[in-house]
Amino acid sequence: MALRRRRDITIDPISELFRQQNRAQSIPFPAPEQPRFTFIDLFAGIGGFRLALQSLGGRCVFSSEWDKYAQKTYEANFGEVPHGDITLEETKAQIPDDFDVLCAGFPCQAFSIAGLRKGFDEARGTLFFDVAEIIQRKRPKIVFLENVKGLLSHDRGHTIQLMLRLLREDLGYYVPDPQLLNAKDFGVPQHRERVFIVGIRTDIDNRYDFEYPQWRLPEVRFAEVKEAEVVSVKYYLSTAYLSTLRAHKARHLSKGNGFGYEIISDDGIANAVVCGGMGRERNLVYDPRLTDFTPVTKIKGEVNREGIRKMTPREWARLQGFPDRFNIVVADATAYKQFGNSVAVPVVQAVARQWLDIIL
Repeated sequence: MALRRRRDITIDPISELFRQQNRAQSIPFPAPEQPRFTFIDLFAGIGGFRLALQSLGGRCVFSSEWDKYAQKTYEANFGEVPHGDITLEETKAQIPDDFDVLCAGFPCQAFSIAGLRKGFDEARGTLFFDVAEIIQRKRPKIVFLENVKGLLSHDRGHTIQLMLRLLREDLGYYVPDPQLLNAKDFGVPQHRERVFIVGIRTDIDNRYDFEYPQWRLPEVRFAEVKEAEVVSVKYYLSTAYLSTLRAHKARHLSKGNGFGYEIISDDGIANAVVCGGMGRERNLVYDPRLTDFTPVTKIKGEVNREGIRKMTPREWARLQGFPDRFNIVVADATAYKQFGNSVAVPVVQAVARQWLDIIL
């Protein structure tokens, strides 16, 4: 059987240039052409760290995120697909040298204390070990980490203490005590406490000038991020589901617990947007503007006439400080997960401003 010869395809360089320019123009958040500093984005999610640092003049030179749906959102907004699993050597090998800042919002894991091992041996097998290994190899000027509030008490405090020992003693960074910061103090109406850790390479002369942001902005209310137009009926709760939520809350109240759904008023502040559990039910809102109650999805019962609905993914995005031009390209359920897992962009910006002058 004769084989067909592959026809060589010649790409017109002028056409290719226009194609690249048009693609760049369609990217909502392109990298700055003349960056002030460079950074890598580990456990990148949908790019909360990147959004914050690009706004300050940073250029991302490497990103890593294993979740394919987060990769899709990341590409739709920054024009690149992040590399995959950062625990693999083949992924680590793609990280360039000589970048300024390492960013990571890594998952929290316990460390083994078997045999009272020290340093890297104790952290081996955890995701933080992979971060520490990259720090050891690349020696960035700044290490910029974010995690949940529970990190401070995780494994009775053993986890955070080992992390700090690794950063300070094994890796040789100046690391002030971690700081718990609340998103509501930085211009978004969300009560969201997260731990931030900054490490500064010890050869930077003015490293001791770093302080976590002490200022607090006036509190913003939910009305400032609420949808301006009437939203789809699909976000409104059914009467059956609303009854279930009320019964659930009543049972907990009878036991003296404060669990259950919550409705955020227009002049209120949202609870933390989180994935799973009561994440969306703890952030219901009143919105009586709906007039057509015909369901567009399968529901049990009727759409409630009290104006009680879930927040929309766009409202969650705003609660996390994402601008409206940020593309949401996944289904609602996935979008809630992505924004719930993200960092609050204004808090990252505020902390980054504190170390930026030190390295420029």
